[in-house]
Amino acid sequence: MLYSLLGVLVLLINIMIWVIIVQAVLSWLVAFNVINTYNDGVRQFLYLLERVTNPLYAPIRRFMPDFGGIDFSPIVVILLLHLLARFLVGLQVQALVA
Repeated sequence: MLYSLLGVLVLLINIMIWVIIVQAVLSWLVAFNVINTYNDGVRQFLYLLERVTNPLYAPIRRFMPDFGGIDFSPIVVILLLHLLARFLVGLQVQALVA
């Protein structure tokens, strides 16, 4: 039971990492006018990604200094999520052995 629960948590963390990567790539594409933000579908998708990722970024942004237009909070969040996933995989292995 614990093994399956930890597996689901690791899967959700990996999905969140990919959502952050997609949002970062799309933000660059919007900045270079590759993606048209006047399209309602694109705008709603970007809004959805922002609503999902901003709660993770907000605590990091409070402590990160301003780097002049470059936001490093997605990188910090990805690193923290990756560390959490590695910890959970370790617990998952222990649950499998026990």
